[in-house]
Amino acid sequence: MSRSFRRIGALGAATAAAVAFTAAAPVAAAAPAADGFEFTLYAKEVPTDESGEETGAAPQVGDSFAFADDLYRTKGGEKIGKDGVSCTVVRAGDPIDTLCVGTFALTGGPGGHLTGQAMLSVDPSNEAPAAFDIAITGGTGDFKDARGWIRSTPDGDYSKLEFHITR
Repeated sequence: MSRSFRRIGALGAATAAAVAFTAAAPVAAAAPAADGFEFTLYAKEVPTDESGEETGAAPQVGDSFAFADDLYRTKGGEKIGKDGVSCTVVRAGDPIDTLCVGTFALTGGPGGHLTGQAMLSVDPSNEAPAAFDIAITGGTGDFKDARGWIRSTPDGDYSKLEFHITR
């Protein structure tokens, strides 16, 4: 996902791609908290065919894009889920503001879906994106009635996702 984050700076000039919307501890070893739990995963963007996406035009309000990631316990380790995210430009210019909504589908125990959203300001000239937080807005399965946040930090070809879940 970090590659996607860099590409958003070139949303109109080079490609319409994604923002990193998406570890130390495996999900199965999630640390219980008083009213929830915490765990860390790694997300790696699923490659797409990007041919034909270069328009040369600056991003406009309403432009949208989507992306998907595979989720792992550790970098290159066991795949335990996936995510899907869609983003829409809500303010063009410098920075570009995007509103992103996504779902994390986890199967590695705990299991279920988590939904999240974030509004991100992206500097098109910045090649090194900063960490940001995603609000957890709900869930299913083991994540029923989940709330909390996810810290997404670029980590090479991956994004490190630190989940902080309450109920």
